[in-house]
Amino acid sequence: FICCLAVSDMLVSVSNLVETLFMLLLEHEMMIVQPTTVMHLDNAMDMLICSSLMSSLSFLGVIAIDRYITIFYALRYHSIMTIQRAVTIIVVVWVVSSISSTIFIAYDGKAVILCLDIFFLSMITLIMGLYIHMFSLAHQHARRISSLQRKQSAPHFTSMRGAITLTILLGVFFICWGPFFLHLILIITCPEKPACNCYFRYFNLYLILLICNSVVDPII
Repeated sequence: FICCLAVSDMLVSVSNLVETLFMLLLEHEMMIVQPTTVMHLDNAMDMLICSSLMSSLSFLGVIAIDRYITIFYALRYHSIMTIQRAVTIIVVVWVVSSISSTIFIAYDGKAVILCLDIFFLSMITLIMGLYIHMFSLAHQHARRISSLQRKQSAPHFTSMRGAITLTILLGVFFICWGPFFLHLILIITCPEKPACNCYFRYFNLYLILLICNSVVDPII
């Protein structure tokens, strides 16, 4: 799941870089392309970005659920999260993300932005709920098993270490993706207000943060 998350983040960065490079070439007339071709290429890049974005959010949610099961259902984890089930989840996430991004292209831009904002807020709510419950109960469990031997505590410590690592990933995701999604929310809520227009001017900076996210995630 973590590898899939890294791949999704890298696809976002690659698609952003390709689209930016393509637009710069067109702007400086270094490339002459028919308008219909430009539209098709732009749609393809938008589909790739949208698909990568949705898969990134989905895998963050899947990872949170996986860590939750690891901590609270440790003895049953391998029967719950089998290899076949994990592969099925990965395939479903990629397929649904791809289909959704294809459908989004056919709709109005504001409708797409609204759907992305709702999906983002829904996934963040789910993930935060799981993590709050995870760490609160894990803290209670840690106190209860403090009298056990070190060997018995080791699996729990490993699970918590994994949860902490994923919490760092989630924090980095908020920092890198938060300004971008705030930009999308402001497009819907206050597109004409001066304060919002001032925020819109830094859109390229938000794209740079997205690229940084794909670089930082593999390091973590």
